[in-house]
Amino acid sequence: MKEFMSKLLNGVSIGVVVALIPNALLGEILKLLIPHFPPLQHLFDITIFTMSLLPVTVGVMVGISFKLTPIQTASVGIAAMVGSGVVEKTAEGVMTLNGIGIVVNIAITAALAVLFVQLIGDKLKAYAILLMPTLSIMIPGMIGYLLLPMMKQSTGLIGSLVAHTTSLQPIVMGAVIAMIFCVVILLPVSTVGIATVIMLSGVGAGAANLGIVAAGIGLAISSYKANSLGTALVHVLGSPKIQMKNFLMKPQIAIPMVITAAVLGALAGILNIQGTPYSAGFGLSGLVGPLNYINLAEGGWSGRNVAIMLSTFLVLPVILNVGLLYIFTRKLKIIKADDYKVDFE
Repeated sequence: MKEFMSKLLNGVSIGVVVALIPNALLGEILKLLIPHFPPLQHLFDITIFTMSLLPVTVGVMVGISFKLTPIQTASVGIAAMVGSGVVEKTAEGVMTLNGIGIVVNIAITAALAVLFVQLIGDKLKAYAILLMPTLSIMIPGMIGYLLLPMMKQSTGLIGSLVAHTTSLQPIVMGAVIAMIFCVVILLPVSTVGIATVIMLSGVGAGAANLGIVAAGIGLAISSYKANSLGTALVHVLGSPKIQMKNFLMKPQIAIPMVITAAVLGALAGILNIQGTPYSAGFGLSGLVGPLNYINLAEGGWSGRNVAIMLSTFLVLPVILNVGLLYIFTRKLKIIKADDYKVDFE
């Protein structure tokens, strides 16, 4: 079961990131450029369309994680699409793609499809290409489809509960959410997946973004001495997950970043820094976090909002991490520069 869950989560995480990252990296920048160069609207629309392919992408990546055959892998992808909730039928009878679906139900459907195709194995022989996709739709796909209303309701309730609690205690919850996402970004779990599963939005999403910013900037600074400049920048421009192995072996290396995340998350509650379920898991990558804050903030690109954006997403994370790293490396000597060495071999 442990190995099964590990492969499933790995496939889901990769699929979520692959489907969402084009819009995450380009979406906000394109929104700024489209008024001046309208043809870019087509590229923006394509990134939105790509997001709706998340269920198929997740299903295929799960199939690859389990080393299934091409036919089995494609069948898992189709089943995941059926149970995703992405496909909707309009009043005119037209089938459309809407949103990214319910990620937790996509994962459940993909898991059922994997178990189903493994159970069938090679029993279908030459008829596999004819029957496997059809049976995958009829059995695991339809089970996922039947579970969809319940999953929509439950994930909606979780998101509403987090949003309600955050509105009551924005400072405390902002700090807690930021610390959670600061740690999760260093684990073999998708922050984007978690944010989209619970539909994290508002101050909660803004705090989550700042938690990832704290991890990325802090690890970039701390790892500079042990790695090249390019590797250090990957923590910010790419993902802090490249420190996952080091973190799992020595969790104390993240203490300065977690403290920084708590401060930034509390500021998210104080300053009403907001985000969306799709932006919450990316941090500074593609400037998703800061640009979403500006777009959602009252007044848009006002001097005050720009000052808040620069201070919370850049200046304070640098100052806090530098100060805390000095304390934990030089004074307390709990952490060493070599603890952040990244080995790509």
